[in-house]
Amino acid sequence: MTTTLRPTEPLQRAADGALSRHFQVCVNSRPVGGMRLSTHPAFGVSVAQIDDLSIEEPDRGRGRGAVAALAAEEVARGWGCERVEIRVPAEAGPALRLATALGYVHRNRGMEKTLGDVAPALPEGSRGRPMTEDEFGPWTEHKIRTYVQSWSSRGVPEDEARAKARQDHAELLHQGPATGNMLVSVLEHEGTRVGTLWLSLIKKTAYVCDVEADEAFRGRGHGRSLMLLAEAQSVAAGHRVIGLNVFAGNTPAERLYASLGYVPVGFSMYKNLL
Repeated sequence: MTTTLRPTEPLQRAADGALSRHFQVCVNSRPVGGMRLSTHPAFGVSVAQIDDLSIEEPDRGRGRGAVAALAAEEVARGWGCERVEIRVPAEAGPALRLATALGYVHRNRGMEKTLGDVAPALPEGSRGRPMTEDEFGPWTEHKIRTYVQSWSSRGVPEDEARAKARQDHAELLHQGPATGNMLVSVLEHEGTRVGTLWLSLIKKTAYVCDVEADEAFRGRGHGRSLMLLAEAQSVAAGHRVIGLNVFAGNTPAERLYASLGYVPVGFSMYKNLL
């Protein structure tokens, strides 16, 4: 039996050069699933993204998904893409094993936590305050540098990572620390700055865009205090779910989030196309 992809629509071309197309997964012309392939909205037209790859229950476990993914990679090569990105739900164990077997590398995981109605208290001596305009510029440049380092060490070309970092900051924080539904905060402990927090309240789920204890004060529990601050701000804004991203290999952060009750909801993976 032969597994193939059958387009269900013409190739979609956006004004900025982005491409996308839906496909049926077929076995000897019999539809058994579907998928969507597109160029990546953040990384640009040199990177493809596989979305919504699914195989119907009776045809699972027969290699249909693997062949469909490999066929999608060939389509992406034809589009001129150099890398493929996928997002695997945390509960989809078979899909995660399949992606790993096909050579996809785990870059980061999304985690979430359901919050209660009462905001958690910070440890005695700790308090959060809004970041000032004078602090915002140096913080932004530091965040862009660390962002580039984190992504370029995990398969993203440095110039691509830098462009994405600057674009994200320009779009999400277009009014600096006063941008609506964005809270950029400084954590102080006994009057001394010990860390920073960037929390997004744009969507239904609050999202920790960035959290960092200052280097000189790490290992003293301030990372936990920063997360408690994020949860308190979320509850105060009426949000009952908070999410974040953690890079693969950041074991201390993973342990901290797990100890606070965060659970994985999805894995982001990538594969370079040779």
